[in-house]
Amino acid sequence: MKTEIFDEQGNAIEREKGELVCTAAFPSMPIGFFNDPDGERYRAAYFDRFENVWCHGDYAEVTEHQGFIIYGRSDAILNPGGVRIGTAEIYRIVEKFPQVAESVVIGQQWQDDVRVILFLRMQPAIALDESLCQKIREAIRNGASPRHMPAKIIEVPDIPRTISGKIVELAVRDTVHGHTVNNTDALANPEALRHFRNRAELET
Repeated sequence: MKTEIFDEQGNAIEREKGELVCTAAFPSMPIGFFNDPDGERYRAAYFDRFENVWCHGDYAEVTEHQGFIIYGRSDAILNPGGVRIGTAEIYRIVEKFPQVAESVVIGQQWQDDVRVILFLRMQPAIALDESLCQKIREAIRNGASPRHMPAKIIEVPDIPRTISGKIVELAVRDTVHGHTVNNTDALANPEALRHFRNRAELET
């Protein structure tokens, strides 16, 4: 498969995070969807992002050894104030901060709306403080929009991920809302979910 990583403008990049794409047809590519006679839903699912390029909706990176790291879905959507925003837009900005090891962002149901919550695992010996929180918020405001700015930025010691290494936003969101997380057997570190349960910061 002719796989590449594209930036927002559709340029091929390496050793940077971006969109996983296929720039040529591949044998397992579906030719259409059922009940989609004009192919509109099929094109919207895979070809709307970049013209004539299959965009899979995964956030990935090509390593120096030409391997691929898949970080998770790039098309995860939050809806604060009824405005659709992609979580990848936030990750791209946050992960430029060298103090941050990794992050996960979710939408928390709050007062008949949704607010953006950003959880950070910091690099060793670095603690999250208000000064850094403000710098992150400003970077998100300037690099994305005021709608993308998190209502809360919370430090956690670990973030749950699948056995294949993908961060699981859905499991974090369910835990924050007090819902049961199904299929924890698929997680490499299910014990990390306890860091998101009954957080006092999310009660105000």
